[in-house]
Amino acid sequence: MSDSNFKFSNAVIGLPLFFVLFLWFVYWLQIRFDFDFYRYGIYPRDFQGLRGVLFSPFIHENLDHLYNNSIPLLILLAAMQFFYPKQTFGVIGYGILFSGLITWIVGRENFHIGASGLIYVLVSFIFFKGIQTRYYRLVALSLTVILLYGGMIWYVFPDVDQSISWEGHLAGLITGFVLTLFYKAPEYAKPIVYDWQRPDFDPSTDPFMKHFDEDGNFVNISREEEEDQVDYFSSSHLVNYIVTRKPETEDEI
Repeated sequence: MSDSNFKFSNAVIGLPLFFVLFLWFVYWLQIRFDFDFYRYGIYPRDFQGLRGVLFSPFIHENLDHLYNNSIPLLILLAAMQFFYPKQTFGVIGYGILFSGLITWIVGRENFHIGASGLIYVLVSFIFFKGIQTRYYRLVALSLTVILLYGGMIWYVFPDVDQSISWEGHLAGLITGFVLTLFYKAPEYAKPIVYDWQRPDFDPSTDPFMKHFDEDGNFVNISREEEEDQVDYFSSSHLVNYIVTRKPETEDEI
């Protein structure tokens, strides 16, 4: 991976904006026409409640709930699209699907709604994938995400706040980590390997290395060895010199 792998595109801004605006549009429909979207949330271990696996991330209880999910989504989706453009849509799609299924299996018998499960998927994926790659830019991104959203870890435990879907948060955290095992990060650019770094390198055959001992100290070499080195460079590398002089008269130009 090199810095050229990270390219800004319109999708870095367009994708988060479109996703969040769609959430606000759904909420506007809900309050404008008094739609009861809550029943389309995840209702665990109920066959009809399975529809919430797809619909629940787009349904929110109130403005505070929607606002608190919108800001992290804008930031995390932009980061995903910039640093992991080829994995973004897969992580979003499978993240919604599998985190929803896990919530449906282990959740309390109540309607689970909101995009917070997807947020946990994104935080988990970005953090663990960056650590796995060990590439300095992605590791820095992982640390930044933890700095911003590390406090979210407490909301995967049941005793913190019974009014939130800690099951959905935990499902998102698990799903994000599992997805890092299936999605590969962009390939690394191969580092430059010099001759002296190769395992089969023999210092005794290198003219420059002959000037140093095993401890790296400079040593003098004999006249004969130095002449051999001069012959080596002279025979191996041809140098052509072009000498010019400034013309003295206009006729020489």
